[in-house]
Amino acid sequence: MNPFLKWPGGKRWFISKYQNYIPEKFNNYIEPFLGGGSVFFYLQPEASILSDINTDLINVFLAMRDNHEQLRDILCAHQKLHNIEYYYHIREYIPEDPIAQAARFLYLNRTCFNGMYRVNRQGKFNVPIGTKSNCTYDIDRFPLYARSLKKAEISVSDFGPTIRRARYGDFLFVDPPYTIAHNQNSFIKYNENLFSWNDQIRLLEDLSHANGNGAIIISTNANYFLIREMYQDCGFYTKPIHRYCSISGSAKGRGTQEELLISSIPFLEE
Repeated sequence: MNPFLKWPGGKRWFISKYQNYIPEKFNNYIEPFLGGGSVFFYLQPEASILSDINTDLINVFLAMRDNHEQLRDILCAHQKLHNIEYYYHIREYIPEDPIAQAARFLYLNRTCFNGMYRVNRQGKFNVPIGTKSNCTYDIDRFPLYARSLKKAEISVSDFGPTIRRARYGDFLFVDPPYTIAHNQNSFIKYNENLFSWNDQIRLLEDLSHANGNGAIIISTNANYFLIREMYQDCGFYTKPIHRYCSISGSAKGRGTQEELLISSIPFLEE
């Protein structure tokens, strides 16, 4: 099942090319950087713990799980009124009702430029309108999304408390925010506002603790030499993986990009 949200750094490409690195058997599925939830919807696990620090994002998942029919009805109303003027009106308007907020989020996600998520310093969504105009293309699948999410515990949280819940035999899929549009010398500068170096260190500490508890860990990150070295020094296995990036603002940024796959268990020879 594909996710219902587009999300920066989404892992649909990972599912299509590297799903063989995902364990076949595990207890709880735990994802502390939920984003669009590509791996979750691919696996549809029996028991899962999902979290993200983005309150608006988690609200959409809760609305889809608990009130998908109301979410559908409000989204259909947005569809009937959609045009340029209406898009910018809704972008500025924030309803008080959580389900209406979720429908607004989903409407903007599906009609904005490239499905981007970006807010200004005041926390207001500021992505311009895109070329896509159909925001109800999958409303017949809302009950299926809801059914999958019924099995999940979903919350707003920093990654630390979520990772620290992992126990023996649980599967942690960890996809922190990072950019690969950088050179080696400017990695930390470009990523500092996205996911700071202190966050990277905290993440490694929490994953090392989970590894010691016997959790199965698969993580993605930028293929930056300091990240490779510090994970290898803590007993993790690393492997460069590749994906095609087509949405960069410059031609230089488009094409095949390299990222880093990190695992608590050895990679099988291909």
